[in-house]
Amino acid sequence: MSTPLTRALIAEAVGTYLLVLFGTGVIAAAVITGAQAGLWQVAVVWGFGVTLAIYTTAAISGAHLNPAISLAFAIFRRSEFPYSRMFPYWGAQLLGAVGAGLTVLAVFSPFIERFEQMHGYVRGMPGSQHSAMIFGEYFPDANMIGVDDAARALVSAPMAAAVEGIGTAILALVIFSLADKRNAALPNKGLAPFFIGFTVAVLISVFAPISQAGWNPARDFGPRIVAFFAGWGSIAIPGPSGGFWAYIVGPLIGAPIGAAIHEFLLKPGLPREEQSDPSRNGAADALPEYERATSAQDDKE
Repeated sequence: MSTPLTRALIAEAVGTYLLVLFGTGVIAAAVITGAQAGLWQVAVVWGFGVTLAIYTTAAISGAHLNPAISLAFAIFRRSEFPYSRMFPYWGAQLLGAVGAGLTVLAVFSPFIERFEQMHGYVRGMPGSQHSAMIFGEYFPDANMIGVDDAARALVSAPMAAAVEGIGTAILALVIFSLADKRNAALPNKGLAPFFIGFTVAVLISVFAPISQAGWNPARDFGPRIVAFFAGWGSIAIPGPSGGFWAYIVGPLIGAPIGAAIHEFLLKPGLPREEQSDPSRNGAADALPEYERATSAQDDKE
């Protein structure tokens, strides 16, 4: 029996709130205080934030926590996640992301203002991407590459969308592969959230200099809305290059592609369930939504 929609939506909002709070919070600490020594330190916190958010909510909603992942499940797991649930999930995820953005703004506001004053950044003017990047992503990464015309010329909006699509495709591929009951390579499905978080950390480490590595439309657009109304204005939406859409379109295209790679290229090579070693399927109920969706699909084949 599926979880009642209202409870699932609450879980998605809470899970997305936690994910975005941990992620944008560590970016705030890194940008305005230099608390993190490098990209990997930020990426690891992001990854563990994803892991904790999944563990907290997976048993209730499946812990999509990402509109792009919800879209992929609606396409390939319709029996367990029909399209009628997708848009409410999107709304809950966006609500959680906005809440996280508001929390980060409230907690770090005096520190952000001091950071802007120290560096001569005027909020809402060119250059204020250095503080706005706490909330939304920019291409290329403002702190690593810069915000001048030469830096912005390195990455176009279509290129950023492509990078976001590639990263999200890899993330979706890993999620669908780890959640597949017939994939005995992961002895304990209860470890799946850890490896999903680790995947996010690795992807951030590789692609953050180019696009700041969002992989999640709610993660970007929710806090970006907060930044827009908090004074960053057009620096937040539509962004200096008018490319905020890259963080929405890229993941929404990439996630179904990654899921399709698993469904059509990898899944046919997995052993039938009765051929798998039962001893390697521990913690079968660790991720109920993922497990049930995969099992239902397998039973039909």
